[in-house]
Amino acid sequence: MNLDLHVTRFDWAGGPAGIGPGVARLARTAEDIGIRALSFMDHYFQMEVAAPAEDPMLEGYTALGYVAGLTRKLRLRLLVSGVTYRHPGLLAKIVTTLDVLSGGRAELGLGAAWYEREHRGLGVPFPPRAERFERLEEALKICLQMWSGDNGPFEGKYYRLAETLCAPAPVSSPRPRILIGGGGEQKTLRLVAQYADACNFYGPPELVAQKIEVLRRHCDALGRDIRGIEVTALLSAGPDWTTDDVLRSAQAYAAVGVATLMAGAVGTDPAAVLESVYGPAAPGMAAISPRTL
Repeated sequence: MNLDLHVTRFDWAGGPAGIGPGVARLARTAEDIGIRALSFMDHYFQMEVAAPAEDPMLEGYTALGYVAGLTRKLRLRLLVSGVTYRHPGLLAKIVTTLDVLSGGRAELGLGAAWYEREHRGLGVPFPPRAERFERLEEALKICLQMWSGDNGPFEGKYYRLAETLCAPAPVSSPRPRILIGGGGEQKTLRLVAQYADACNFYGPPELVAQKIEVLRRHCDALGRDIRGIEVTALLSAGPDWTTDDVLRSAQAYAAVGVATLMAGAVGTDPAAVLESVYGPAAPGMAAISPRTL
């Protein structure tokens, strides 16, 4: 089983001047203990469901670029980019740039977006839900076309590109991996089955198992082997968790087919938690074999 790190907060860093050094220490520690990938959220404001909107939040791709320059092995993604935040052509160019400069470590995480307050706050259009999902599918098609070598036009319902030129091309072969976030059974998981290399779920193992079965039905309908999709899940761990707690949870998720568990940056010193809890857990997690889907 793989172990990734997902960073959702920066209030532990001690203010604006401390965020840069804090993120640097966290990223280097993650790489040192064997974390495979680091992700940030893609939000303008902190999520109100987690903390006050006024808490610090970084622009995701700028933050990933900073981490890319500090590390050599960590894979880099947002979990996940909201389709409304950037024009798809620009998004493909941003991810390509990150991939080229990091030596092929970038991934595209993409979702339909949901946080209306930050859209209204910064003046970013927030279409109805059905439209956001239609835009999400068009954005996936645009990114795939830009990474295919096809420089021709794209004509969609919402996006029209005269040239899908993307030079330089990504270093990742054949392209950066695509992760689609969310567990919506009718739309999101159908898009995962059709376009994604990975998916991400949140919830206990029994709920994740249900989502995997829905994904399997979508894959069967499209004639795709579900084993070609990496199943990832967020680990909801408390600040007092021990290494044994992490390993027990990893076993439970692996038993339903989760291949990658994403730890959160928890506590007032998340780098120290990585060292004391997840570092010792990493070898044990690497020895866990997820159930074959």
